[in-house]
Amino acid sequence: MLNKFLPDQHVKSIFDIKPESLKAKGIKGIITDLDNTLVEWDRPNATPKLIEWFDDMRKNEILVTIVSNNNERRVRAFSDPLHIPFIFQARKPMGRAFRKALKQMGLRKEETVVIGDQLLTDVLGGNRSGFHTILVIPVAQTDGFFTRFNRMAERRILNWFRKQGKLNWED
Repeated sequence: MLNKFLPDQHVKSIFDIKPESLKAKGIKGIITDLDNTLVEWDRPNATPKLIEWFDDMRKNEILVTIVSNNNERRVRAFSDPLHIPFIFQARKPMGRAFRKALKQMGLRKEETVVIGDQLLTDVLGGNRSGFHTILVIPVAQTDGFFTRFNRMAERRILNWFRKQGKLNWED
């Protein structure tokens, strides 16, 4: 059961994910979390570096959809200026939003990765839905109120994986 929390891949940041390596694996789409994956949870807009990353994905014909548990106002304010499709109040780890994003992009699971900073929402939801999952280190050291509780559980799960020898990276 706990293996559903184990990501397929781990990177330090979104910027370590290159379109060339995705395309080499047959990936045509990204479902990504927003808060603490792309930008800090309290940062309203994309950074210039992140805008460049999105542009690089676009140039390489890799579709991106933001899937967030946050409210419409937050997600729309971030996504609309970038012309990136989004799903708000996704209720991750439930699978409905992942399936909706896949349908919007017109892709199959095998052509899509799920990227996020949380085991209990992004990784669990992506794994349960059959996607390749990529865990990123949160971009902020602080979290919103509810996420703090998830982080406590995540630390325990990661420690268990470490003891089992299933982690090949360090925090």
